[in-house]
Amino acid sequence: MSTVDRGKALLQEHGLRVTAPRLAVLAVLEELPHATVEEIEAAARARLGSLSTQAIYDILRTLHGAEIVRRIEPAGSPARFETRVGDNHHHLVCRDCGVAVDVDCVVGEAPCLAPDDAAGFEVGEAEIIFWGRCPDCRT
Repeated sequence: MSTVDRGKALLQEHGLRVTAPRLAVLAVLEELPHATVEEIEAAARARLGSLSTQAIYDILRTLHGAEIVRRIEPAGSPARFETRVGDNHHHLVCRDCGVAVDVDCVVGEAPCLAPDDAAGFEVGEAEIIFWGRCPDCRT
């Protein structure tokens, strides 16, 4: 199945209109997991020609609201977006270059960590960011 076909199916499955800009953003995120808004914008524009910054934000808000994309916000870094959703994975982020990579759940199934006192909350996931230096920055 092509990237476009996967994008169409995903949008339809979530009851969203299939549009060229949405398909472009999904294709970019498939190619560039953990992309920033600026990276998504540049790559989507390269695919479509013109696309406003506001359109990118609107698309990301819609896709995030439909739980098609996940937004992560490492401290001191711009928000990043990815299409890997629903599995409660975590991230490693390089302190030097900012590259982010996925790490499977630390222990067991979601939420792989639980607070000592959930204060009445039903906890569905735990978000963990491990900070360090990637192999490229260490050399």
